Amino acid sequence: MSSKKTNKTKLTKRVVESAVPNPTKRIEIWDTEVTGFYVRVYPTGKKTYFLQYRNKKRETRKIKIGVHGPITTELARQKAIEFSLSVGAGEDPSVKHKVIARHTGQSMQDLADQYLSLHAGPNKAPKSYKEDKAKLKNIILKRYAHLRTDAISTLDLQKLHSDLQKTPVQANRTMALLSKMFNLAIQWGWRSDNPVIGVGKYKEHGRRRWLDDEESQRLFTALDTYRNQNVANAIRLLILTGARKTELLSATWDQFDLEKGVWTKQSHSTKQREMEHVPVSSLVLEILKQMKEQADSPFLFPGKAPGKPLKDPKKAWNTIRKKAGSSDVHIHDLRHTFASHLVSSGLSLSIVGKLLGHTQVSTTQRYAHLADAPLREATELLGNKMKKLVSQR
Repeated sequence: MSSKKTNKTKLTKRVVESAVPNPTKRIEIWDTEVTGFYVRVYPTGKKTYFLQYRNKKRETRKIKIGVHGPITTELARQKAIEFSLSVGAGEDPSVKHKVIARHTGQSMQDLADQYLSLHAGPNKAPKSYKEDKAKLKNIILKRYAHLRTDAISTLDLQKLHSDLQKTPVQANRTMALLSKMFNLAIQWGWRSDNPVIGVGKYKEHGRRRWLDDEESQRLFTALDTYRNQNVANAIRLLILTGARKTELLSATWDQFDLEKGVWTKQSHSTKQREMEHVPVSSLVLEILKQMKEQADSPFLFPGKAPGKPLKDPKKAWNTIRKKAGSSDVHIHDLRHTFASHLVSSGLSLSIVGKLLGHTQVSTTQRYAHLADAPLREATELLGNKMKKLVSQR
């Protein structure tokens, strides 16, 4: 049956849902806001959104956006705008759409499953994998699990980002995860664009807590008197090496060359999934050699379960930090303490970044303000010298 324009109005949910089907032919309601955007109402009552346009060859084309119900009027309008913009850029969205047409049944649940099995599992550290899985379960899939991958719009994600504004770091990390997932979806032919592009980022205020000299003294005193010296050594080494907790607790003796004083971190244990060769101090070597004399496990810190390393010592850390009078200090702040003391002592950010295993300079920049202390001391040297010269005139 042929179709024709029957009326024009601004398409809204109310307009679409109140449209009465014609039992003998399909009807079309054209939007007055977005050129070429319309909904087709079939005799069966099914209502489908389309966009009609002319490509750069001036040929009339149309592209199916989606069926009302699984897709809302607002979302369909947003997709129509996106398609129109691509037409204006010289693209022909109907051609791209044909490429992904056979994948329109792929849902966000499908994308999440494939992301975890094909990307996160093989490429990410266990902790990062666990964090991604939690974001998918608690945030993303709660909202989008049954929606088609190619039905998610930038507007949808802007609304999600806005809903998470009270936790800006989590909001930004969620968008980063979604961006990676949609990039993979493009590679797999599940959709033609990444809807995360265009979603802004919240300004993040990173945690800057670290232990000063006095607090460090109190912590080491508390460690000396703690009943379980195996756990105490784990805390000592965290602050003396700046290692991530998962790197240290999963470390094995074959990673250490106690003669050369080098710790070779295996790629599967590092956040960046790259092997790292890190020198350690004489104090760290002293602790390691004492531990080695009593070692009966391949792990530096064996756990209660046979063949497993020590798990997160949360209870022990709570006891130790309270005894040290620093109950607000997180265990990850020991890594910040390592870096902060080095930077404030005059070491360059690039050297400290290498010791921390940072691959990007921007990651180490959070400690830049601490470099002022040695610079101030340097200026004082000249100031004092000139003052002395002037007084001798």
